[in-house]
Amino acid sequence: MSDSVLIVAAEASSSLYAQRLLETWDAGGTDVKAFGIGSRDMEKLGFECLGRSEDLAVVGLQEVLAHISDIRDVFHEIVAEAERRKPRFALLLDYPDFNFRLAKRLKALGVPVVYYISPQIWAWRKGRIRLVRKYVDRMLVLFPFEKGFYEKHGVPVDFVGHPALDEIADSLFDEKALAERRRRLGIGPGDIVLALMPGSRRSEIKHHLRVQLETASLVVARAPNTKVLLLVAPTLEREDLRAQMGAIDVPIQIVKEPPMDMISLADVALVASGTATLMVGMLEKPMVVMYRMNPFTAFLAKRLVKGTPFFGMVNLIMGREVVPELFQEAANPERLAAEILALVRDPGKRARVRADLREVRGRLGEKGATRKVAEILDRYLGREARA
Repeated sequence: MSDSVLIVAAEASSSLYAQRLLETWDAGGTDVKAFGIGSRDMEKLGFECLGRSEDLAVVGLQEVLAHISDIRDVFHEIVAEAERRKPRFALLLDYPDFNFRLAKRLKALGVPVVYYISPQIWAWRKGRIRLVRKYVDRMLVLFPFEKGFYEKHGVPVDFVGHPALDEIADSLFDEKALAERRRRLGIGPGDIVLALMPGSRRSEIKHHLRVQLETASLVVARAPNTKVLLLVAPTLEREDLRAQMGAIDVPIQIVKEPPMDMISLADVALVASGTATLMVGMLEKPMVVMYRMNPFTAFLAKRLVKGTPFFGMVNLIMGREVVPELFQEAANPERLAAEILALVRDPGKRARVRADLREVRGRLGEKGATRKVAEILDRYLGREARA
């Protein structure tokens, strides 16, 4: 007997972690018919896409309004299919505005709701905890402090650790293998590699790509031994970036590989805030975090985010500024280049930042998050716990 399961993974990192869950089910012989929102890579595993993460991952009020018709259509199709198929449960990953509305409708249909990857309601819009208590049956969280937050508010919760830990292979720290990979890209032993990571959403590319390219141009002009790699997120293609690059006056290689493989090539990274900053931190790569958005959205964000002086995940986890973070007008090429150059020119500073970042991995639990998630979901599938 196969089981129908609804999964909503509408963002790059979420779709990767949902993909890993599908792979775990497949490897363990768990016969699940999964449908909902996901990526092309999930589709290759038999997932039925009613909406693609590549199309729905938008951020900011104006960007959401521009796509509201498509988002609404997918929402109503998912609700209709949930009513028709009666899935064993729904697994909702992040994407809170969409998923909280969906959880309310699913609850009315009698579909259990498991939320994996908590939205940051502990940092902003804390009033949404009422929605979690009312419509979510169980939270599966990535950070230890999130477990305490939800327990305090009476929400059933499991700390599973961060699934990105499972993406870290020992080979990513093999200096000899890394030197050979860099050599194939024309990077010599005396070169410093600057990785540009403008984001995974098209709206992020619009706000970040030109700024990062101009920053790289300033860095290379002042530190000529810098080689620049532009890293392509899983939900995007090289052409998505090329189409928005325009004229550039610095040599840049565009790289599209698995995220951890790409990041491992870098000495320093300029990263749009999000899950990518955590991946960079896990690989102990010094970075500068930046974020820009539509001015009106930024105005609202500054007033909604309360109780935390940081927006970068690495700094939030550590409770202090381990890496610089620049927001909106402050994230301009001159200031970003100054922060990058401080790292490029000073090996001692890079070493100190790497030592700080080493602590990040230790605070994220152990490997095996996806297996823990699968074990918890076995209960909803009516199966015994895995051995």
